[in-house]
Amino acid sequence: MSDRITLTGLRVRGYHGVFDHEKRDGQDFLVDVSAWLDLTAAAASDDLRQTLHYGELAERVAAIVSGESRDLIETVAGDIADEVLTDERVREVEVTVHKPSAPIPLSFEDVAVTVHRARP
Repeated sequence: MSDRITLTGLRVRGYHGVFDHEKRDGQDFLVDVSAWLDLTAAAASDDLRQTLHYGELAERVAAIVSGESRDLIETVAGDIADEVLTDERVREVEVTVHKPSAPIPLSFEDVAVTVHRARP
């Protein structure tokens, strides 16, 4: 399926990491989500109810990132993917969680984890 909706660069404050200061102080995470679904009906009807509402998608993703603290961004990405797949219309989802302020004592631009999930 080639139709997809993509949300890129959603910035949300979260408290994820293995170190105490990450859980205490938090940091900004950036999230990208691509959801593959058939958009034929939405395109033909021009009806928001026929598609994945990207505003609601952003709110659902933000709730996970700003919610319960996790040690690993792998877990955060997996939780987001699982949430997106609760919409039966979504066939596949790819989630990238960026941690640009990861505690690495070297110069770097970004650390990210990407998960891809699909219905069987």
